[in-house]
Formats: sequence, C-alpha cells, structure tokens
Amino acid sequence: MCVVVLALEAHPKWRIILAGNRDEFHARRSAPLSRWADADHLIAGRDLQSGGSWLGVSEEGRLAVVTNVRQIEGPDPSKASRGALVADFLRENALPPVDRLDGFNAFNLIVINAAGGQFLSNRPGPEALSLNPGFHALSNGTRDVPWPRKDALLHQVQARLDSALDAPHALLDILRDETGTGEEPGIFIRGEVYGTRCSTVIAVDHDGTGIALERRFRNDGEAAGDTSLAFDWGKR
Repeated sequence: MCVVVLALEAHPKWRIILAGNRDEFHARRSAPLSRWADADHLIAGRDLQSGGSWLGVSEEGRLAVVTNVRQIEGPDPSKASRGALVADFLRENALPPVDRLDGFNAFNLIVINAAGGQFLSNRPGPEALSLNPGFHALSNGTRDVPWPRKDALLHQVQARLDSALDAPHALLDILRDETGTGEEPGIFIRGEVYGTRCSTVIAVDHDGTGIALERRFRNDGEAAGDTSLAFDWGKR
C-alpha cells in the first residue's frame, strides 16, 4: 500500500475500518483479493513476483498492512520482501524481532491481533509501538512526517465516519479522489506505467464479522473489477 488510514475503535458500529490505495507499476504481476489456496483462513491480494502481500486479514483474527518508505537510493534487492511481513503475520501470527527489521527495505507496518494493534517501522530506526484507539494514517514517509495524500485521506475518512457509515463501500469513492496539491498527487494516482492498482476497504464490527472490498484499476485509471469477501473472526 502507499496510502492508508485505519480507524481503530473509533466508530460505534465498526471496531476497525481501514481504507487504502496500492500504487505500483502496472507491469508487476499480482493476484486480486481472494482466499489463498495454501492458507484458506487468509484473505489478501498477492504479489506474484515476491509471493507476499500488501494488505489482508486472517479469519484467525488478524489484520496487516504495509507501506514502503521512500528511499532516494531505491530498494536494495538483497533485502527481504516487505510483503513477507504481511504474509507471515497473517499466516502464523509471526513478526521478526525489532532488531531484525533492518533486514527489510524501508517500511511502515500496522498489525492487529487479539493482543491489540501495533505499528512497526525501520525508518528512521527500528521501532515497535502499541496503537491507541483512534485514527492512524500511513504513506510513503516516516510516521510523523506530514504527507498531502495521507492527510487528505485521513481528513475525508474522519469526516465520513463522523456521519453514519452503514456501508463501507462508500469509502471506495474517497479512495478515487484525484485532487492533488501542487506537485503532489491526489489520493488516487492515474498513470500509464505506475499508478493506483487497487483500492481496498476492510471493515470489522464489534462481534468480529467483517468484509473485505477491493476495486482494481487498469493503467488508464478505469475500474477493472471488484471483489467483496465476508469473513468472521469469531468462527476460528
């Protein structure tokens, strides 16, 4: 993911609301949101180049989402894929020790399980922090750095959740906003080579019943398909 907002215990109906866009090269092969054949409790998109994911849930009661942190020198191909952080956590509730986070290219990671929410990053240095109830936003900068796309998405999600939100599908419209500021792109990036590949919304109510929504886009910015999958954290 490249921009994401999480509302944790910030809505009377939904314990968790997550909305975000994945920006990537259109040529990079990926599979749409689905239940994984090799782990049927896991619901996520899949990067077919590295085998990992950018965002997903497990019906064992876990959620994970990762964003890359922009590096002037670009990613180091000798380091582990950031998508493995999401896949390993969703599969097995496994996270690397904090002192091994530098083994990955620069990232921000949010995970949620029965113990609560946690933020992990290796920029500017390795850290792991508990998440308090409220709103949390990530983009391609470090945690406390203002970022126009992130700030715009946060503002719009907060405004929508201040009103009644019975249908999480409504957040997909926010994720389609192309309004930028100066040289900074909007929440949605339209680009022939690189741009927003998919928008995702995850909603989990206080009983553990949830829905995962994904809308995919072609390189001309037009929608290419939707997926909607229900899940229940109370059944496993």
